[in-house]
Amino acid sequence: MKNAILLLPFVAITLFSCSERGLEEKDAQTGPYELTHEMIVLGDKMEDPYTLENMSAALASVYPTKAGRVDLQATDIYVRFLPKDQEEFRILLNSGLVLFDHPIDYQIIKDGDYYHDPELPEDMITWQYAVVRPDFDFPSRIRYEILDQCYIADNDPAVRSGGDIDWDLVEREAYRISGNEEFIIPDSKALSAVARPSGRITVYDEDSSDGGIVGVAGVKLICHTFVKFSSTYTDADGYYKIDRQFSSKLRYRIVFQNEKGFAIGFNKVLVPASTSALGMEGPEGLSLTIEPASDRNLYCRSVVNNACYDYFEICNDADCRISPPPANTRLWLFQLTGASSAPMLQHGVLVDDTKLGELMGDYKSIVKMFLPDITLGLKGAVNYSTIYASAIHELAHASHFSQVGKTYWNKYVSYILKSFVDTGGRMYGIGEGENAGYCEIGEMWAYYLQNRLYWKRYGEESRLFGTDYWFKPHIFLYLEERGLDASMISKALCPEVKDRESLRIKLDELYPEYSTIIDQAFERYAD
Repeated sequence: MKNAILLLPFVAITLFSCSERGLEEKDAQTGPYELTHEMIVLGDKMEDPYTLENMSAALASVYPTKAGRVDLQATDIYVRFLPKDQEEFRILLNSGLVLFDHPIDYQIIKDGDYYHDPELPEDMITWQYAVVRPDFDFPSRIRYEILDQCYIADNDPAVRSGGDIDWDLVEREAYRISGNEEFIIPDSKALSAVARPSGRITVYDEDSSDGGIVGVAGVKLICHTFVKFSSTYTDADGYYKIDRQFSSKLRYRIVFQNEKGFAIGFNKVLVPASTSALGMEGPEGLSLTIEPASDRNLYCRSVVNNACYDYFEICNDADCRISPPPANTRLWLFQLTGASSAPMLQHGVLVDDTKLGELMGDYKSIVKMFLPDITLGLKGAVNYSTIYASAIHELAHASHFSQVGKTYWNKYVSYILKSFVDTGGRMYGIGEGENAGYCEIGEMWAYYLQNRLYWKRYGEESRLFGTDYWFKPHIFLYLEERGLDASMISKALCPEVKDRESLRIKLDELYPEYSTIIDQAFERYAD
């Protein structure tokens, strides 16, 4: 695995130690608080305008003659959950809830990417805040507390069927009487203050040939004001449109849980997907171009997101049909190391307690709770193309894992760990010893696909990766030039293919019409 599969010994160095810069160009626009990638700093609790009590009072104030005839019933319940482990957390996610790791009815003095309740130990999942409907089936095994009964007119079937009440006016009055008038956008005849947020999230790729600006694809965007929220995914070009109207300032966040089924973490906090705060903007929406100089953390997450999105698209491309990584592939990003790996821990590889304990020490419980499949070390990766190439390499390993399974991967990982130590840190060892062939096949495939997809994006042979080692990705490149494409090659990556000779035999078996070309490729790169 690129730059050696260290199986996370560097996590002990980087966990809870990264210091990231905030979104500097947004600071002047985000209100009276600071925006960073550190932990959210909360201020005082605010009175929620959407409580049933406040909305009823607002209705009586705006429509005094109707108040007695309209009996508001709770449309939503503001609640918090305390999952005790990953399984309970997954139950909440699978229920379709949008979860916040911080209370959404508090002032935010300094915005950030995560929050952990100070009354809970750091190795526990923190309280998860959500808004549910009154008929929500609360999981019996997960601890929860109901915080407020709320009324949101959009969620009331009676309102959707029509009526003569201007609920935007009622909402505005609820903000006023609850002491939150500062959040309301002033009404204007020239431009309605009621809007559906829309915009585009982009990232700068200085090496691309299409102008350098590309959309952040398939990522989740959430906006909310108190308990009223909505979310959507960006499209392939980074555009989004929220299907809900707002008339107040909103807090916007990106959650790196992609619609393609992968997640990018971690936030120095025990959740599967990182969240990046984008600050507070009006209800018309927020647009943003992310550059490495302005926000390294968000930039790296966005580039890796796009690499993964492209890769999953390519896996289903008619011209390059290969096995995708497993469902719910989890990636962790680290800024203080250049080592990357695809240990596939979440999917059952090397989770033996003894081995994990020896490697992780005090971090054993953390890694066991939210096991990464891919780790990307981004130290020294200063541009889009470098990060992109590294991500593709590890994703290629994940596709290989999908075809060969845990037993194969355990041998692969064991070889690299042992050879790395025995050779004093030499990458991939020297190609000798037990299970060396597993490494040979895995790295041939990953470097081959890394080259192929890098060239597809940035131009034929603009760079060449992995050709200085003892294994030979050149073989696959040679075969593709002569008719065997990536889809055909990937079919040969079976559990029984564990070294170069068994690979040659399998290719001959699958494609006898190419036997002469196959033999030529292996003979040409025999050394």
